[in-house]
Amino acid sequence: MRERLILALDLPTLREAEEVVRELRGEVGFFKIGLELFCATGPAAVEMVHRHGGRVFLDLKFHDIPNTVAGAVRRGGAMGVEMLNLHAAAGTRALSAAVEAAREMASAHGRPAPVLLGVTVLTSLSAEDLAGQNIAAPVEQQVATLAAMVHAAGLDGVVCAGSEVRTIKRTCGKGFLTVVPGVRPAWAATGDQRRTMTPAEALVCGADYLVLGRPVLASADRRSALARILAEMEEAIDA
Repeated sequence: MRERLILALDLPTLREAEEVVRELRGEVGFFKIGLELFCATGPAAVEMVHRHGGRVFLDLKFHDIPNTVAGAVRRGGAMGVEMLNLHAAAGTRALSAAVEAAREMASAHGRPAPVLLGVTVLTSLSAEDLAGQNIAAPVEQQVATLAAMVHAAGLDGVVCAGSEVRTIKRTCGKGFLTVVPGVRPAWAATGDQRRTMTPAEALVCGADYLVLGRPVLASADRRSALARILAEMEEAIDA
């Protein structure tokens, strides 16, 4: 279960992030470095996690023209990042350019290409939010449309809400990865997330990876909070 858990280092300083990595290395599969920490520290955050033996999911959600997205993927891969993402809404050409750039980087550096994920619809968005963007399709339908586009472009999987995993697996195949953010144990606050699930619920739906941050980071005892979450995940698989 540890390998399937991604801990979000949504923290403002390298010192705070390193404190968490030191404490919880070996307890999770990946540490996720997002916009806040990367904007504060840049590649130093990636280097720090690697120095402590951790694996990095670079969560910068690239969304730009194909050439720029490809360049960003090359640089991320060259840093040794093992998983990174880009917005599916960037379009098929940008998605395909990312796949090609990852392969070129892997060949040039003699290392595996990073896992590439397409971000479908942010878990903070609801149907009302989509309507405000003039998207009439229900959230799940919009997610399925974007997931199919990501799959066709050759990426490894998507970032989606737990409630959408079954539909994506049916459409794109069981081997197509689903990474579920916005995971909240029943005892934790949902915060600004809208389409949430508990760890157990997400696993039962077929999620491959779960992303958690605040339920662990905001806890007075992070190790105990993480152990509680892992126990819930084990129970869901054993049930």
